[in-house]
Amino acid sequence: MLANILIGFSVMVLCLILQVILLIYAIRYYLKHRFQANNKSIIPYLLVISGVMILLLIGNLGQIAVWALLFILLDEFTLFADAFYHSAVNFGSLGYGDIVMSEEHRLLGALEAINGVLMVGVSTAALMTPFKDALKITLQAKRDS
Repeated sequence: MLANILIGFSVMVLCLILQVILLIYAIRYYLKHRFQANNKSIIPYLLVISGVMILLLIGNLGQIAVWALLFILLDEFTLFADAFYHSAVNFGSLGYGDIVMSEEHRLLGALEAINGVLMVGVSTAALMTPFKDALKITLQAKRDS
């Protein structure tokens, strides 16, 4: 059990690093493109926010892939597609249970779910700032016109 906790925590740190890197790119993207939007319509801002969301989603999918690779390395799966599906179910905390890991490594599934909840929370928080910013600017522009 201790080995699984150490492995899980190590992968969680790797996932955090990956998420922070994509978060930095998402923030840079937003800061670069936010002034290109038209202040009177929310649509251009939503396009910019969609770009931010895609970058954050790439980070989440990358983390799912990291967990899937771990599951393959531990001989829980032979096919990457199965490992990725199982990883996505864990990361999203769906817990379908249609594919179950061995008793030896099942704790890793729970650790991945914790990781997923935290990282999806980071992505959600990161999206709120541009969304609030866009809404504020759009409402102000409508009031001024």
